[in-house]
Amino acid sequence: MRFHNITKDDMLNGDGLRVVLWVAGCNHCCPGCQNQITWDPNGGLLFDQDAKKEVMDELDKDYISGITFSGGDPLHPQNLADVTELAKEIRARYPKKTIWLYTGSVWEEVRRLEIVKYLDVMVDGEFIREQLDKTLHWKGSANQRVIDVQKTLESGKIVLHEE
Repeated sequence: MRFHNITKDDMLNGDGLRVVLWVAGCNHCCPGCQNQITWDPNGGLLFDQDAKKEVMDELDKDYISGITFSGGDPLHPQNLADVTELAKEIRARYPKKTIWLYTGSVWEEVRRLEIVKYLDVMVDGEFIREQLDKTLHWKGSANQRVIDVQKTLESGKIVLHEE
């Protein structure tokens, strides 16, 4: 897996203060995307043990609420296995921290992936420039959904995350 950045003390990409891992690689290539630099799966840096340690050091801090996977697309074929393993490890090591994930895919396409059982919130759907709304919380366009993953898995129908 490759990544572009690790953002610390982020307040824009999920509840509370978070660490955000911006992965490289996206097949959605949405017009108007704010992170076009992350589309190339060969861009950025290799996510090595030093990068992993940086993420874990942030999650060790009591005031950090959790991690957000963004990009690019964490569910891009080049990222899926590594992001799944990292989410699994984070869930085991930090059971009280939340795990958020942004993807251009929709829930119906990814709901059976192993990674969903480790997620608390998924923001799904491609960014659609014509539906841009800067007043929306945690998403860029009105078509996207902020899904409470665990409640959705329990109920079998999509439950939106409450702000």
